[in-house]
Amino acid sequence: MEPFHNLVSRLSQAGVRFVLIGVGGVNYYAQAAAATFATLDRDLFLPLDPANELLAWRACESAGLELWCGDEPLDTPRDGLLAEQIVSRQAIVRATDGKGLEVDLTLVMAGFEFEAIWRLRKVFLAGDVEIPVARLLDIVASKAAAGRPKDRLFLATHEETLRLLMGRQP
Repeated sequence: MEPFHNLVSRLSQAGVRFVLIGVGGVNYYAQAAAATFATLDRDLFLPLDPANELLAWRACESAGLELWCGDEPLDTPRDGLLAEQIVSRQAIVRATDGKGLEVDLTLVMAGFEFEAIWRLRKVFLAGDVEIPVARLLDIVASKAAAGRPKDRLFLATHEETLRLLMGRQP
């Protein structure tokens, strides 16, 4: 199984609530492989819930992934207290296999709260793995709200393709 799909499967089995966002999420709306966008990582949006965060870490570890926060390995013990600190700071934890799989566990999606994104998510199938993905319109709106140079460049460069993809959404 592809490493990302293996991780998603483990997260789902553990009862972790998450939604794929960012360019990785946009790619699920592409109608053909030629319409996908290059990205170095994937972003999973999680609720501000320390128990859910801790479950996510455990699922990542069970998939053989290392956890990092900033430029350092995620501290130990990886317990409820650490999860509370990460959530209160809305820090990003990165899960990596060191071979190309990079997944950010993020607690922030510019302009949106988790519950709103969760309610409107779309589920895509990759083999027998269900992947919850934010609505394309919400991903694009979040990138515009974030206003980071890399987001502005992505939106400007792919404006026409994104408009076509969004026109196909129900």
